[in-house]
Amino acid sequence: AESVVMAGLDLVPVSFAAIEAKERISVENVPVDVYPIGERDEVIEEVKAKHPDLLVIDFTLPDAVNSNAEFYVRNGIPFVMGTTGGDREKLLRDVSESGNYAVIAANMGKQIVALQAMLQYAAKEFPGAFSGYKLDVVESHQSTKVDTSGTAKDIVTSFNELGMPCEEEDIVKVREAKQQMEQMKVPEEYINGHAFHTYTLTSEDGTVNFQFQHNVCGRRFYAEGSVDAALFLAKQMEKKSEKKLFDMVDVLNAGAMR
Repeated sequence: AESVVMAGLDLVPVSFAAIEAKERISVENVPVDVYPIGERDEVIEEVKAKHPDLLVIDFTLPDAVNSNAEFYVRNGIPFVMGTTGGDREKLLRDVSESGNYAVIAANMGKQIVALQAMLQYAAKEFPGAFSGYKLDVVESHQSTKVDTSGTAKDIVTSFNELGMPCEEEDIVKVREAKQQMEQMKVPEEYINGHAFHTYTLTSEDGTVNFQFQHNVCGRRFYAEGSVDAALFLAKQMEKKSEKKLFDMVDVLNAGAMR
């Protein structure tokens, strides 16, 4: 929300959360009313009437992914979703079949998206290039992130195609603060908001080693990318694009990163 205001865009002063009664918060001096989830069907009608160009940015919890998408589709609301987890196949199928405009991605960080795109290209052009290598993946996030990183899973898919078998259950999740600081070197002030990933590729005889890392402190990195995605989606809607479901690689390919 802060990144929306800082980008000079109009922040619709309404949000929904798992709370029992309406609350008011301030975002960059903009008063925002936060309503209980149970009231959203009633509240959204008034919001749509006041803000016909409404576009939602969704960062919530894995358990809410599919129900939130169904809510947006049911109400014809275009949205950007950076929340991971949920039933991803159902999510993409439901949104695609609805004809609703949306950008859905496991990661909104533009440079990480570029890394993902490069690895996807390598996997397509050089399949099996790392056959025989062993892949070890460790990812660390704040303790409130209960699911395995969607970004890690996406990147592992590319490494699989490059010849290194690795399943989701092989990805090591680090959620304890002490281990995060000592093993992953996460600064203490970012324990409650970070994303540190390390991918280690080791040859069969152990004589060759490659390592990829992307370490993010705080959440602004992702927030700014989600604003880029929202601006991109608004342009697609304005020109009545036949394609309506996008990911962050589409945003990157369009040169829509500020």
